[in-house]
Amino acid sequence: MFCKGRFSMHTSFCTVKSFCSSPSSSSSSYLTTIPLPSKRETHLWYITPDQVKDASLLDQYLNVLSPCEKENVLRLRGDKLQRSAILARTLVDWQCDKNWEPPPLHFNLSHTSSLIACGVTVDMPIGIDVEEKQRKTRNNLLSLAQRYFTLDEVDYLNTISNPEIQRQEFIKLWTLKEAYVKALGRGFSAAPFNTFTIRFRGTSRSSLQKRGDSNSKESEIIVETLAEPKNVTTNWRFTLLELASSHYAAICVENKRIKGVENDPPLLKVWKTVPFIKDELLSETDSVRTVSL
Repeated sequence: MFCKGRFSMHTSFCTVKSFCSSPSSSSSSYLTTIPLPSKRETHLWYITPDQVKDASLLDQYLNVLSPCEKENVLRLRGDKLQRSAILARTLVDWQCDKNWEPPPLHFNLSHTSSLIACGVTVDMPIGIDVEEKQRKTRNNLLSLAQRYFTLDEVDYLNTISNPEIQRQEFIKLWTLKEAYVKALGRGFSAAPFNTFTIRFRGTSRSSLQKRGDSNSKESEIIVETLAEPKNVTTNWRFTLLELASSHYAAICVENKRIKGVENDPPLLKVWKTVPFIKDELLSETDSVRTVSL
C-alpha cells in the first residue's frame, strides 16, 4: 500500500513509501519516507510564500486544487493573496491509495502574509497559530488587551514598562490563546479570549511570567478557565516557538494519557518545505527556538 503525495510534505503521512512529482519531469520521483507522528508527537510544516515565486511551480500547485477551489482562488484580488491561498491549500492536500486506512490524523492550519504553517498529529486534537513578531496593531495595545484578555493578563502587561517587550508579550499571549481556541474547535464566539488565562504553572495569578528552571514542571504553560467547564477545558499542552527569528508559532495539543506511554511532554518535529522541491528538517536548529512569556 502506498501513500501518493502530491508534494513533499505528504511524505509525513506515509510509513512505507511515497512519490512526488518533480517540477522538471513528468515522472514521479522517490522522496525520503517520513513516518507518521507517534501518539505523542507533533509535526509542524511551514512555507514562506516570498520564497515561492516561480510561475511554473505555482501553476503546478494550482493544478492540485479542485475546479471549485481554483475558481475561488482566482477570484481573489492581488497576486499575493492568490499565492498565499494556493500555497495554503497545497500544504494540506494529500492523496493515498484507496485501500490504505490511515490512523485518525488531526490537522490545523494558520497563516500570515509571510508564513503558512500546518500542524499534524495522530489521535490528538491540535490548534496552531502563527504571528509575525513585528506585527503592528491599529489600536492601542493595552486597550486591545482590556477588551480581549483577562484581568490577570492585562495586569501582567501593565507591569512591563518597555513598549517593545510589552508588544512582544501581547503577541505571544494572543498566539497561545488563538491556538487553544482552535484546538477546542469551538470558535472565538464559543470560547472568548477573556474567559481563560494563559500562564506558567509555577506562577501566581498576579504574575504570568516563568520562574526557575525551563525544564521544570513549573515552566509548563497552562490554561486556567474562568468560564463554564463545558465551554473550555484545561487538559492541553502548549509549545511556543520562534520560527526563523521572524514569527511566533503556538501549538496546543490535547494532553491525552495513553496506556503504556509515559506522560512526557509531546515530541515536536519542524520542517520548512517548498512543495515539489525540498523539505528541510529544522528541529533543534537555530531556525526553531522554544520561547517563553
